[in-house]
Amino acid sequence: MKMRVLITAGPTYEPLDPVRFIGNHSTGKMGYALAETFAAEGAEVVLISGPTNLPDPTSPTIRTVRVQTADEMYRAAAAEAAATDVWVFAAAVADYKPAHVAENKIKKAGDTLVLELVKNVDIAAELGKTKRPGQFSVGFALETENEQAHALGKLQRKNFDLVVLNSLRDAGAGFRHDTNKITLLEADGQVTIFDLKSKAEVARDIVRAVLARLPHPHA
Repeated sequence: MKMRVLITAGPTYEPLDPVRFIGNHSTGKMGYALAETFAAEGAEVVLISGPTNLPDPTSPTIRTVRVQTADEMYRAAAAEAAATDVWVFAAAVADYKPAHVAENKIKKAGDTLVLELVKNVDIAAELGKTKRPGQFSVGFALETENEQAHALGKLQRKNFDLVVLNSLRDAGAGFRHDTNKITLLEADGQVTIFDLKSKAEVARDIVRAVLARLPHPHA
């Protein structure tokens, strides 16, 4: 039976009005590279992608679902989660969204504009509550201080089996780069540090780590 993998990728865009949004600099490259790498290993992949400039992957075993907001990404992921063996939360989901979306373009008036933001759904945490024995969950942590402590906290809160840590203090890592430098942290305390590599090579490292830790081999 083929392994089935759910991957989230890219940013989310949270609308303020019909023309403006709150977003971030995620390109989706890491998540897309992971989708291609899992597919190359024989997996069936559902790639839930926020707004990116990347074309849909061409592998016939990757199904791409395009979304815009965190709420849309959550609904799409929740619809696939039960039927998949591995979850990889590589998307950079906006933590907050505007409390109210204006029907018309917000006009410039005065020197300041006050926005009320409300917390978005935590996709990984919500799905983590539903994870069954045998399902394997991978999270990403982009940190700027106390990196490993924060990443381990995220691992425990969101019921991850593995966390991929990126530090924004590492040159060439994080958003808007074709390279990345990662550290893998596991629930048992094991830490594996990798050198700076292309995102395609990083994807292979992550996929190898996941495959080595799955409870059952998949054909």
